[in-house]
Amino acid sequence: MNSTAKKSLKIVGLSILLAVLLLLLVVLSYVAYLSVNYYRIRDYQTLAINNNKTEQVALDTAYTISTYNIGFGAYNHEFDFFMDSGTMKDGTKVSGSGSKAKDQATVLTNMNGALDVIYSLNTDFSFFQEVDVKADRSLFVDEYVMIQQKFIEHYSSSIAMNMHCGYLLYPFNDPHGSVQAGQVTLSRYAIDSATRRSFPIDESFINKFFDLDRCFVVNRLKIQDSDKELVLINLHMSAYDEGGKVRARQLEMLTDVIESEYKKGNYVIAGGDWNHDIAGSLDAFESQQEVPDWVQQITAEDIPEGFSFATTLNAPTCRSTDMPYTAGVNYTVVVDGFLVSSNVQVNMVENINTDFAYSDHNPVLMSFSLVKPETPPEGENPDEPTQEVPEEGTEDVETTNLFQSAVDSKKKEF
Repeated sequence: MNSTAKKSLKIVGLSILLAVLLLLLVVLSYVAYLSVNYYRIRDYQTLAINNNKTEQVALDTAYTISTYNIGFGAYNHEFDFFMDSGTMKDGTKVSGSGSKAKDQATVLTNMNGALDVIYSLNTDFSFFQEVDVKADRSLFVDEYVMIQQKFIEHYSSSIAMNMHCGYLLYPFNDPHGSVQAGQVTLSRYAIDSATRRSFPIDESFINKFFDLDRCFVVNRLKIQDSDKELVLINLHMSAYDEGGKVRARQLEMLTDVIESEYKKGNYVIAGGDWNHDIAGSLDAFESQQEVPDWVQQITAEDIPEGFSFATTLNAPTCRSTDMPYTAGVNYTVVVDGFLVSSNVQVNMVENINTDFAYSDHNPVLMSFSLVKPETPPEGENPDEPTQEVPEEGTEDVETTNLFQSAVDSKKKEF
């Protein structure tokens, strides 16, 4: 090899080395950027309640509550998500690719559609999850402002932030970007306090940058002519958790909280997106897909004595997002709904079937009453719950023709 060729080869080698070093520097700088911008919101954060109401809830009175994961306004039928993958029953592997909404018009259409659904239910309380405040993935539509504008006349509102990440460069062809998002609670009745509790999460390197800062919100409402409280908990548990280990820790934390409240004689309703099958619905709905690996179950053995899920199988509440949606093809399951203490009487529960028109979730509606405790016999502790634990099978609550009648009976004029 002559000297000219050796010199050229050396130049090429140095160029490759410099390119590799430059790439490494960029990667390390980006990781440093994510690390510097990463933090967890502190536990026991007190939330501001906007437009708080004054009327108190009462015993032996019917109320309605809904929960809806609105999927940051991106999920029409065509949208899939890059973090989801699955398997068809014929063995074909599928994987989502989308990271943000197609355009701002799509976000506005989905948000307006989702909010119209909840508005039409005219509930006393409403929970929302995946509400973007400022995010690339939703084209910077402030979805919390949209909720406030829709409901401000009749409801108080609060938001607990549960995603606050720096700019995520993945997927490389369409980065997810930066996200500020949270969980929203609406109420027609006075909320005495709202406290954000931080769930345990996967804090391993890389994973922590892509998952949410998971939390649940403890809303306390005073009850007329009672020294007890109604405790409403808005929650969103982890999804991308191999083996369900993090979710098990989250469930343990949550059950400790609700069990403590119940032992005080308080009325407890925990609702939202559990990211678990809560209704024995693993194979309940038609699908051409296998049960995804992420679907874990919560059973009666996993929850404290004195609690049960109020569920129904009239419709699924969550679809797979590893491919665009087609009814009867995508895997669907019930992961949204409410866990209630036995002193809360469930009058009706309905999964509102929107056919996933505005989100990868369907909303859930429940009617309930707070049962007045019986006077305990002399010598018994009046703070101990007096209601018997309902028999297993709350999911069999009759829903046919109850949905419309319950809504009609609660209807108020706006």
